Amino acid sequence: GSRGGSCGYRNDGGKLFRERIMRLDKYLKVARIIKRRTVANEACSKERVSVNGKEAKPSKEVKVGDVVTVSFGDNKFTFRILEVPEGNVAKNSVGLLYEILS
Repeated sequence: GSRGGSCGYRNDGGKLFRERIMRLDKYLKVARIIKRRTVANEACSKERVSVNGKEAKPSKEVKVGDVVTVSFGDNKFTFRILEVPEGNVAKNSVGLLYEILS
């Protein structure tokens, strides 16, 4: 397939529209929440990441509106996904991808 997020289809009241989705480990890297995908993958595998309140594996597909919590030691970082990008993102644009909740 092409680079970037894959598309899922969702039926919304009879209207079919494309919804971009991306693997959780890849999103954490692209959004620069975790610098390396291997580290993001490890964090998910060690149950330090949850999506919408449920522990999530690295392969979990995330979409706009999902609430993600990442635990770093005693600190927790929670954010809502505002956009799933296609491919890589410029450093100064990553703030548009998510909204920090806590």
